[in-house]
Amino acid sequence: MRLPPDRLALWLTLNAVSGIGPVTASRLLSHCQGDIEALFARDDGQLRAMGLNEQQLRQLRWPGPEVEQGLRWASQPGHHLICLNSPQYPSLLQEIPAAPLLLYCRGDLAALALPQLAMVGTRHPTHAGKDNAARLCAELVECGLAITSGLALGIDGVCHQQALATGGTTLAVLGSGLDCLYPKRHQGLAEQVLVQGGLLISELAPDKGALAEHFPRRNRIISGLSLGTLVVEAAEQSGSLITARYALEQGREVFAVPGAPQNPQAAGCNRLIQQGAKLVLTAADILEELPTLAAAMRPAEHSPEPSHNSELPYADLLDNVDYEATSVDTVAERSRLPVEQVLGRLVELELAGAVMAVAGGYVRTRRANHV
Repeated sequence: MRLPPDRLALWLTLNAVSGIGPVTASRLLSHCQGDIEALFARDDGQLRAMGLNEQQLRQLRWPGPEVEQGLRWASQPGHHLICLNSPQYPSLLQEIPAAPLLLYCRGDLAALALPQLAMVGTRHPTHAGKDNAARLCAELVECGLAITSGLALGIDGVCHQQALATGGTTLAVLGSGLDCLYPKRHQGLAEQVLVQGGLLISELAPDKGALAEHFPRRNRIISGLSLGTLVVEAAEQSGSLITARYALEQGREVFAVPGAPQNPQAAGCNRLIQQGAKLVLTAADILEELPTLAAAMRPAEHSPEPSHNSELPYADLLDNVDYEATSVDTVAERSRLPVEQVLGRLVELELAGAVMAVAGGYVRTRRANHV
């Protein structure tokens, strides 16, 4: 159900008034029991008493071109403009402080009603980080969760891609307007999200470009839409920790994947766990913190991984290869074998699927896990 254009115009007008963000707008609407038409019906004296200055009054009475532009955008096929009191506005997001007045959406609005889990992380993940993101995302999709993230490079992109590859639904919240998609490298990924029944979301007008200050604001929407936030891999100063902080402030669950102390890209996750975030190894660790959801879902059965490397060639050499890129020289030093001999054995391990060649050396694959 779409709002009548004239009522939607009121929301666009209020949203465009300088100095009025979601918090101030919520305060103004509280004087009118949330009725935006009643707010606009107040006379200038009443609005001044509510704190509006002369410039804001002019903008409220004589809307700028952005209102007509917003209405024109919303009239296009596949475009949706949802205001705060619309029945289509996500109930979880509506609960948060500073909920966006408007959500610009492209795609299938039914995705908003799905139970969502936010998955976020560094733009520069290690091989282990990408592997954990893909594995956990696939498990969560199989449990019936939609995956919400920020369409950024790195962990965000891996999660969107894996959700699609697993046949799931994914929602991407942008730090730019929907007509100025950022990063450009993910244009194709964004289109695939739409093709497979997902949704692109932004609180920014479609013609707004990406600015640094947009991304922290974007993060509160990612966590606000979701039952919880999983930080897969993040450094100490990562923007992903802003999303985790918003989740805590919003009363949502926070989860983190642990990493090696030597890995600076895992330091943020390890710190979150120290501060009380739930340590996550599998999707079951998340579902047990969401009992209502877990009762309605049953995690998919997974084939057990080999518990020993005894059937693999050169299992002793494999112990010297990490889940992050390990150089041949490092493997040779650890195993105390000649480089030429190490290279030959690594090739055999790669053929057996136990390691993978990457930039900078080799990484161990998950099938090579052992006790």
